[in-house]
Amino acid sequence: MFNAFVRFVRGLLMLAMLGGLIAAAAWYRDLWLPLLQQPAGDHSAVAAGEEAPISEAKVLELSPQARQNLKLVSRPAKLSNYWRAVIVPGEITDRPGLSDRGVTSPAVGVVTQVHAFAGDTVRPGDRLFTLRLVSEYIHNTQSELFKVTRDIELETEKRQRLAQIGEGAIPQVRIIEVDQQLRRLQAASESYRQDLLTRGLSLDQIAEVAAGKFVATVDVVAPPPLALPPSVTVVASPAAANASDIVYEVQELKVDLGTQVQAGQLLGVLSNHGLLYIVGHAFKREASSLERAAREHWPIRVEFAEDDAASWPALDQTFEIRHLSNTVDLTSRTFDFFVPLTNQSRSYTKDGKTFVVWRYRPGQRVRLHVPVEELKEAIVLPAAAVVREGPEAYVFRQNGDLFDRRPVRVLHEDRLNIVIANDGSVAPGWYLAQGSAASLNRVLKAQSASGTPVGVHVHADGTVHGAH
Repeated sequence: MFNAFVRFVRGLLMLAMLGGLIAAAAWYRDLWLPLLQQPAGDHSAVAAGEEAPISEAKVLELSPQARQNLKLVSRPAKLSNYWRAVIVPGEITDRPGLSDRGVTSPAVGVVTQVHAFAGDTVRPGDRLFTLRLVSEYIHNTQSELFKVTRDIELETEKRQRLAQIGEGAIPQVRIIEVDQQLRRLQAASESYRQDLLTRGLSLDQIAEVAAGKFVATVDVVAPPPLALPPSVTVVASPAAANASDIVYEVQELKVDLGTQVQAGQLLGVLSNHGLLYIVGHAFKREASSLERAAREHWPIRVEFAEDDAASWPALDQTFEIRHLSNTVDLTSRTFDFFVPLTNQSRSYTKDGKTFVVWRYRPGQRVRLHVPVEELKEAIVLPAAAVVREGPEAYVFRQNGDLFDRRPVRVLHEDRLNIVIANDGSVAPGWYLAQGSAASLNRVLKAQSASGTPVGVHVHADGTVHGAH
């Protein structure tokens, strides 16, 4: 009896499982199979009441007022050659050996007076310091000069007396000895005079020493202008630094009143920023491009930070790399290259003193655009004239109030310009929007999202017509 009951339960379970499998197969056949068999890209299976998506518009219309609000300007596309450049940061520095000059003490002394202070301007020959001489060597040299001057006078008188007596009464050898002694004394006198001259004494002061009036103080003056070597060129332009009318600015004082100084000790530093260097900081991988630019004499475009160009004359200079450094900075891992710069200046007078203002100052930041490749027969546009969407790049062609979005191929772009290929996507002579491409693209996408029809037709030749 029990075995019959078990066989009955097993039969019921098998019937139930068979029914479930049949129901699952029918559900798969009626619901999922049609969806899986739907062709790819078929968007007909949309919810009831929804409209099919609208294709993206490529043309929009802007009123004159809208174009004015966007400050939109269109210009005809032109073919031109463009230099692809690498942008290198840099700064303005003094030019060693030409910009700064140290002023040293000619002898041991004590600073009794300072005639020019930091910020003052001086010309060659102007007094800077007055020193009271405490050098035993200077005093001994003055004594020797006075002594030899007196000996020259005595020997000269002796030679005159011998000449009056006559050659027959005086042996010839005696006259020769006097002449030789006179020449020795004159040579010693000339030596002492040159020594005092190098110690800072003027010719008038040396004449006073020879007359017996010893000098106790000496003036230290601004040095004469340097003779520029042939390799240094000065650009002649309005307000440019003039090497023949050099003006120094007292940059720093190294001593105070009452300071005792030794011979050769630095008293102060004078500066003249007429000739400077633009120093670029490049990485080693850019060395070959910089070397080629220097070898081929390619001009470099320089952007000066914080430069008030409107209040200065035009900078009519051609910037070229003079030389490249052969050492690499251990901290920044960059090497330097140097571009000469002729500065501009102007002056003003206050409280009876003249002050100089330089256009470019050491420490000022710059950007250097170093050319590396020439792109020929290309179309150059401002950076704001092109908008990107992923890998695509677009420009906007204007035809009256209509702006047609055109895909283009970008050859090169930097912070200011974009170079597009002349491959037929844009023809020379077409009027292209020179800016606000991103704003135009946003308006175009908003128009497509709203489903507003454009009502325009674009012909194969690129002309656009619309019916509104």
